[in-house]
Amino acid sequence: MEITGYLSAVLIGIVIGVLARVLLPGRQRIGAILTVLIGIGAAALGSYVAHRFGLDNDHPAHWWRLSWDWVLLGIQVAFALVGIGLASALAHTVIAEREDTAR
Repeated sequence: MEITGYLSAVLIGIVIGVLARVLLPGRQRIGAILTVLIGIGAAALGSYVAHRFGLDNDHPAHWWRLSWDWVLLGIQVAFALVGIGLASALAHTVIAEREDTAR
């Protein structure tokens, strides 16, 4: 993979992390940097899983000079939703424990 491939994976991961955070209902108590890191991880993990099961490049979509795979994007967003949900639940638990011990 070339440097442009890694750069595009990071950019797509940022978008996926933000998209998952918007789609997840309720307030998430995690920061923007953690959201981006989870999005990047979800993009990498989703790409790996889609490639492993042969689901990549099956449903291409094209717009202007961009092309992507709907199934791959769906898998990546699903992983990001789960990751952000888990991180938010963990952050909520840690904050609740701190408040209980402070009393």
